This record gives sequence, structure tokens and C-alpha cells, in this order.
Amino acid sequence: MEDKQEEINSKSELPSWLYSRSLVMDGNFKAEHLYAANPMDEVSLMDGCAFMVGDSTYKVHLAQAKDAVQRSECNNHRAINQANASRHRLEATSISSCACARHGCFVPHAMVDFQKGERQMNMDYALCEALKHNAGSIRHALTFYDVDCQYHKYLRDCISDSPFLELDQALEIMLGIGLWHVHGHQDSCYIRYASSFITGAARIDGEIMETLWAPLNIISPSVRGMGTPHQKECLDYQMNDCNFMKMIRMSKALCRKFRQAVKGAAKSTTTFQKLNESADAAKVIEWEEQERFAQQCRTINPKAMDIYEVQLRREANGRRVGPARLQGTVTWLAEGLSIEEAQLTLQMDLRRLGWHPTESQWLDIAHQWERLQGDIDWWLAQGLRFLNDRIEDGNIQVIENKLFMLEEDQMDEMVEEFRLFKPEKMVLPMPSILGPERCAKLGADNMIQHELALWEGQANDALHNIRVHLADKAVIFRTAVRTAKSQAMSTRAWVQVHSVDRAVSINASIYSKCQTQLANLSTNNKFLERYRPLLKEHLKVSTAVADPNTRGQRNNTLAWFWSMDVEGDSHNSDWLNEFYHVHWLHAKALKDRWEEEHLLVWHEMNWTCDFFMHKAEEWIRLGALTEDKVGHLAYVAWQCKMYQCLCQDAMDAFNKARDPDNRREMLPEVE
Repeated sequence: MEDKQEEINSKSELPSWLYSRSLVMDGNFKAEHLYAANPMDEVSLMDGCAFMVGDSTYKVHLAQAKDAVQRSECNNHRAINQANASRHRLEATSISSCACARHGCFVPHAMVDFQKGERQMNMDYALCEALKHNAGSIRHALTFYDVDCQYHKYLRDCISDSPFLELDQALEIMLGIGLWHVHGHQDSCYIRYASSFITGAARIDGEIMETLWAPLNIISPSVRGMGTPHQKECLDYQMNDCNFMKMIRMSKALCRKFRQAVKGAAKSTTTFQKLNESADAAKVIEWEEQERFAQQCRTINPKAMDIYEVQLRREANGRRVGPARLQGTVTWLAEGLSIEEAQLTLQMDLRRLGWHPTESQWLDIAHQWERLQGDIDWWLAQGLRFLNDRIEDGNIQVIENKLFMLEEDQMDEMVEEFRLFKPEKMVLPMPSILGPERCAKLGADNMIQHELALWEGQANDALHNIRVHLADKAVIFRTAVRTAKSQAMSTRAWVQVHSVDRAVSINASIYSKCQTQLANLSTNNKFLERYRPLLKEHLKVSTAVADPNTRGQRNNTLAWFWSMDVEGDSHNSDWLNEFYHVHWLHAKALKDRWEEEHLLVWHEMNWTCDFFMHKAEEWIRLGALTEDKVGHLAYVAWQCKMYQCLCQDAMDAFNKARDPDNRREMLPEVE
């Protein structure tokens, strides 16, 4: 009695979605069937006893159901717009079924055939039969269908109007669309119906039915001309074999999913924690409340999930007014860093000129050369006040800086055969260049620490500018590039993109130089951990903003520099606050789905062993009813032994997968 009470208490502490049913519905338009030549001679041996529904009740339901023609309010989907497309000489144009969304097992008595197209009356019958099968006390169901955004609008009305359809009113149905089909919908459908944002969906993609149709299509040409009972029985045998193969391979599949869940949960948790810890605590509390409210209201109002999509409110561009000019050695060092920024900018401008610059471009470059050379001469002269020595030794040092060029029209640098002096590549004799020994002789050994602090500040500014410009680029793609209706509008939109790319390239090049200097000057590993090397792939625009409905972004996360100063960026920019808001929600959704997968697979391992043991005990009970028939007893013993072996093999595999010593190699490295 106490053990039973403990089991009840443990179940009450588990999330409600753990005991829910996940179904995927889909139609197969290759499984056609011709009219029978002599229908009166056909005899059905197992009508409605396996996976195909009973013929008599199903036909009466179709005869009485109302066939309302629907037009899709989303994009033009074949399942809705071609629902009434009939074909001559075919008794069934296709079939449809329901299967487990997690493991792909067909649900018994839930496969129907279509007489015209993929109509709602057919799918209603299949869904109601699937939800009735071994439902017990289940109060939550998750259904995936290619057009779920349109299908469930009239589901309750159709069920109430038909005496042959029955659905528990207390059953809560969560709507989902497969991760492949959802990208053919409107952008808003991705946020509202993708499994990535559904509580309890774990790591379901909602497309497993497509893999089940492939082996079934192999026999479809053979059964096309069979009699109706023969055709249904062949399909039943094929689906039963598919389920049996799923069952005997369940332990291997669950072990593979468990290893993936351990890796995914660890990696997504680390990524989310970095973003969460750097965000403002008050904002995090607000975002958590918004997420909780959206998940509670999504069943009644799917539009509540729109908080996962960025609200496009872009602030006006403007230049920040810098602080007042400082005095002393720090000012001199800061001026040197500013000159180096100008050098990088000039190098990138020269790279864009290509091989055949115009006269006006040459004139503009010449003015920049003259201005830059004047700044360098002034800076060298000012250095005599602090170092009391001539800091340049007469030898001009030239350095090639690493440049990030994001523009698609980037070109090789122009040929400069006759220009011997290049001020944009001249190395400024900063204290880090002079070295600690020479600075100590000149009495300026403390200037290296000042320079290190300035490099750190410049790196922070560059990363902040990169974040701002990448966020602006994402908005431009969303509001200008994707919505362009003419060539002129598209051209103007891409001009804005290239302008932002130039700003990102300049700041990325500045940061790359800062990171190199910090690595050379600092002996503190914290600098190396905080300021990592910047790669070109880190500068990609966020698809969650630029194109939220694009494929392949389910596991996407932000680059490392986005989590450095979330609180500061959010206070300085309302747009960046919204940007971080959306990515915080996406990162939390990814973490939650992996944690759900880990918990669910753990319980599925226990349920699998219980199922095998239950089947073995069931065959033992059946053996007691055989009345000493040798053949029956042999078959019972064989079945019982098979399930006992499956149970033992599953327990051994699960214990090995759960052993922490065997999982050390599976854990991802924490960056």
C-alpha cells in the first residue's frame, strides 16, 4: 500500500505533458485502388480488426457528413485546395493514417482511404479513432498535421454534427505542424505551430510519417488492382510488420536518443546560462512571465506565441557623442588607437577600389593619405613629451592587418607599384611595440598597463558596434529586402545592406587587431577567455529576425560575443533589448525541449521494459487456457521467451547508456 502511494506521489510531481499522446497525421497519394470488377464476390475476413477502419461504419459516416469546401487562409496548400479533386476509375485516390509522432508506430484502426482528395471528413474519422485507442485517463494530446493551422478550425463542429465521431471534451489538443512543412506556411505559423516552441513536444520533428510511407509505397503498385478486402489486408500486414520492427529495435533507438539528449541538454543549457547571466535580472523576470503566459494561452489563442517573433521597431541611426578630450599620456595613447582605426578604414577603402579607380576616387584617397600622414606626424611629435626620446628609429615598419570583408563585391587591392610610402600600413611605436625594457629605461613602464586598458575598451566598443550593426542588418533583410516588390526597391535595399556590411567589416577588423594585442600584452587568462578570436561565420545575420521561417534554424544559437553585455546593450537600445528578448526565448525553448527529451526518453526506457514484461506475462496467462495442446503451448513458450529476451536486452542496454562512466565521452566540451 505504501509503495502504491509513493508511486502516485511521484507521478503527481511529474509534468502533465509526460503522460500525453503525440500523433502525426498524413496522407499518401500513391496508394491508389481501382474499382473491383465483381464487388459482390468479395468477402472480408478481418474488416476493421487491424489498422484499416471498418468499412460499413466509415461509409455511413462519409454519406452523412457535410462536405464544406474550404479555401486556405494561409498559403495555398494542396491538402485543402485539392480536397475535392476526384479521379475516374479509382475507388480510393489515396490513404491516410495516424502514427506515433515519437517512434513512428501506426495506430490501430486509424487508417482511412480517400474517395476524392484529402478531405476533412476523412481525417476527422481517422483522428477520432486514433485518440480513442487505449486512451485511458490521458487528457493531453499533441497532433501534427501539414495544415493544422486550418484543419482544427472546424474540427469540434464537425465532430458534434456527426453521430459516428466521438472526442472527449476534457481532452486538450495541442496543434503542431512538421518542421519541414511549416516552412511552406506563412511566417507566423512557424512560431505558433513548430514543435520547437511547444511545451512537452521534446525533440519531435513531426515528419516521421514521411519515412513510413516509403516502404509502404513499394507494395502500392501491387495492391492497386487487388480486391478491396485483399488490398486492405495487405496494407494491414505491411503496417503490422513495420510496428513489429519498431518494437524489436526500440531499445537501440532509445539508447541513441538518450545519448543525443545528454549532449543536447548540456550544450543548450550552457549556451542559455551564458545569455541569461549577462542579461538584466528584471528583464529576465519579465521575459519568463511573458513566456509562461504565452504557453498557457497558446491552445485557446495561438497568436499569444507571437512574442517569440521580434517586433520590428528599429531606432533611428545616430552617432554617439564621445566624452571630452582627455589629457596626458592616456590621451596620447587613445589618439594612437584612433589613428590605427583610421588606418584600417583606409585599407578597406583601398581594397574596395579594385584595379580601375576613377579620378574622384583617387582624389578622395589622396586626401585621406594626407590627413592620415599629418595625424601620424602630430602623434609622433606629441610622444616626445612623454618618452623624452625619439621614439622612431628612422626605419619605417609596415604591417599587414587582418581585414574582414563581408561585401559580395569585394575586390583585390589595387596595384601600387610606384607608391613606396604607405601611411595606412605604418606601425605606430606604441609602448607595446617598444617593449617593456625600453619603456622602463624611458620611465614609462606604466604606460603598457594604460595601453592594455585602452585596448580592452576599444575591443568592447567594437563588439558593441558589431552587435548593433548585425541587428540593423537583420531588420533591413526583414523589412526591405524580403518585401521588395520591384528591381528599384531591391537595389535600394541591398545598398543599405552593403552599407551595414562595411560598418561590420571595419569594426570586426578593429576587434581582430585588439584581440591580437590583448593576447600579446596580457598574462591573464581571463582576457583570453573573454576576448576570443573572431571568425567570419560569427558575423552572420540572425535568421530568427531576418527570416524566422527559414529551414535549418532549429538548433541555431547566437555567437559568443552576443552574451558579453546583454544588460548594457538592452539599456542603451530598445531595439537590441527586443533582439535579446527574442533570442532569450529561443534559447530557452531549445534548452527546454532538450530537457524534455532527456526526461521523456528516461521514462520511455522504463515503459519499454514494463511493456515487454507485460507481454511475457500475458502469454503466460494465455498458455494456461490452451488445455494442454502441444502446438499451442510451444507457440506460447516461444512468444513468452521472445518478450523476456527483449526485456532483458533492453534493460542491459538502458543501464549501460545511463551509466555516467559510459557517458563521459558523450558530454560536450564547455567553451
